[in-house]
Amino acid sequence: MSGKAEKVYDLCVVGGGAAGFFTAITAAEHASKLSVLILEQNASVLGKVRVSGGGRCNVTHACFEPKELVQFYPRGSKELLGPFHKFMTGDTMDWFEKRGVPLKIEDDNRVFPVSNSSQSIIQCLMQQAARFGIEIQCHAKVMQVRRHDGLWKIDVAGQPEITCKNLMLAPGSSPMMWKLLEDLGHTIIDPVPSLFTFNIQHALIKELPGISVPNAILQVDGQKLSSSGPLLITHWGLSGPAVLKLSAWGARLFHAMQYRFKIQVNWTGLSYDAARDVVRSLGMEHPRKTLQNMPFPGIPQRLWKSMLIYTKLREDLTWGQLCLDEERVLLRILVHCALSVNGKSTFKEEFVTCGGVALEEIDFRTMESKKFPGLYLAGEILDIDAVTGGFNFQAAWTCGWLAGKAIGGRS
Repeated sequence: MSGKAEKVYDLCVVGGGAAGFFTAITAAEHASKLSVLILEQNASVLGKVRVSGGGRCNVTHACFEPKELVQFYPRGSKELLGPFHKFMTGDTMDWFEKRGVPLKIEDDNRVFPVSNSSQSIIQCLMQQAARFGIEIQCHAKVMQVRRHDGLWKIDVAGQPEITCKNLMLAPGSSPMMWKLLEDLGHTIIDPVPSLFTFNIQHALIKELPGISVPNAILQVDGQKLSSSGPLLITHWGLSGPAVLKLSAWGARLFHAMQYRFKIQVNWTGLSYDAARDVVRSLGMEHPRKTLQNMPFPGIPQRLWKSMLIYTKLREDLTWGQLCLDEERVLLRILVHCALSVNGKSTFKEEFVTCGGVALEEIDFRTMESKKFPGLYLAGEILDIDAVTGGFNFQAAWTCGWLAGKAIGGRS
């Protein structure tokens, strides 16, 4: 008596996120008869898509030159240059708009659906998956994968073994998957957090959550590491694009320092000499105005008042009365404000790591493993990460598209 023939999927995707879905859909678009299965261990798919951009989904970033785009990736910039020449931000925007999701570019060049809802992106991806008959299994925890007779065998907790010809691993930051790949023979760069905010307890900013400046400069003491951009004071310290950029580029350094280090904050975005010129021009143009009633340009009133209290400059001091020593005290807190970082906080729900599978072990023309034929990798499982602004999603769309095209083209 013969048993039922084992089903062999053309493609199994582990991870129902952006990279996984884009791999599955692109493969099916290039070979419509492909049998495709997506395995997601959580209760629903596309979780990060749902929460990205405060629930609006920051789909990508309006940077249309590959050489410029790769500069936003602390790790993976060299490897992504070729892929971005094949599928770029413009291709991502075109892809969604042709499938019924109009997009918009905001003032900071982040790209969102016109609907301002991540549900538009999720619905589009789900519709495309349904259109090609892609199967989706949630609550599917992958325990093991192995190569046997030219096929991939997948052990899923509580269900029969799954067999496939091609396997895409795109589970996001997954210690279990990294261990699994390491056991197979891939090299894993130890993952550490990226994109985090700074915990700072300091009298200057203690009572100022919600206050921001438009263009601060941050410099790490004793390191050639700095960043600039909007800076936000929070209940726990500092956040905003300037901090997030610094956290991404310094991810490994800060981890080695156990997130204890000193920074210099330039609240003005100006050089010391330029800030001094502004102070002196205020003294000439408004000599009778008190410092308290006329803040330094661009410094919010509450932050300015806190600076004056912290520096112990007299409340009735006028700009015209400022002596050289008082000028230096004021410039020090404006341009060289020393703060101690004592830990980190996760940035919203968008937890990002640097680290993962070593990039030299991946063929970036197809996203296939150089060690195992038929094994593809994309997303945060690789040692690729970016600053905030839609860049991590763009890497996911691009790598998923390349993998899907390669798999569909071979089938």
